Amino acid sequence: MLIGAIAGFTAGLFGVGGGLIIVPILYIVFTQLNYDPTVIMHMAVGTSLATIIVTSISSVRAHHLRGAVLWPVVRNLAPGLVVGSFLGAGIADLLPGQGLQLMIGVFAVWVAFRMFSGASAQPDPNKSLPSTSMQMATGAGIGVASAIFGIGGGSLTVPFLNRCGVVIQKAVATSAACGLPIAIAGALGFIWFGQQSEIQVPNTIGYIHVYAFIGISVMSFFTAKFGAKVAHLLSPVILKKCFAALLVTVGLYFIYRGLIAFI
Repeated sequence: MLIGAIAGFTAGLFGVGGGLIIVPILYIVFTQLNYDPTVIMHMAVGTSLATIIVTSISSVRAHHLRGAVLWPVVRNLAPGLVVGSFLGAGIADLLPGQGLQLMIGVFAVWVAFRMFSGASAQPDPNKSLPSTSMQMATGAGIGVASAIFGIGGGSLTVPFLNRCGVVIQKAVATSAACGLPIAIAGALGFIWFGQQSEIQVPNTIGYIHVYAFIGISVMSFFTAKFGAKVAHLLSPVILKKCFAALLVTVGLYFIYRGLIAFI
């Protein structure tokens, strides 16, 4: 429940679905419970995606009440997000746990660098979103990566929208809405592929740990709206820098764990 409280606030604040908090903490918890090390990372990612379903609903509602969600953009991205997320779950199922950790770590640090380097820059009013078909294709790419990393898509969706001229608050709000189709399709994928693998861990459905899902979801639903309120109080520059700092912390942690496992 404590993980859920932190993840929910983070989801509302950064529009990242809370996965960047949930995945590393669940990895530590599942390791301490002595679960099968070959599936721990997959369970952390799968369970994270399942909880994002609940977190996104609360976060999106709070952002929607402030009129910050760009629903036409969500509609254009959604088909690609759904297809990409399910495929991403299948790809993650084929990856070893150590490889998955390194991929998540490198990805998070890269996105953080891109985000931090442009933190003080204002969206270019001359830039606009690409065509509907390109938005769908972009959604597919975001969906694949999001399911593999269990992050709800915010770390890709937010920078993408911001580069297309969308102010950071609306980018965060729209990203939160995009997290819902990603989470649903991704969670279903991890259930399906996990059942095919027949993992021997108690209290699981596929790669999703039922008790962890319930505990995290209950608290995150209530705290996500507070994160959304704070997001609208902070300046765009501060929000970007905080977002980048979070990504760096998580990224370096997973790079360290992945390298130690390989060594």
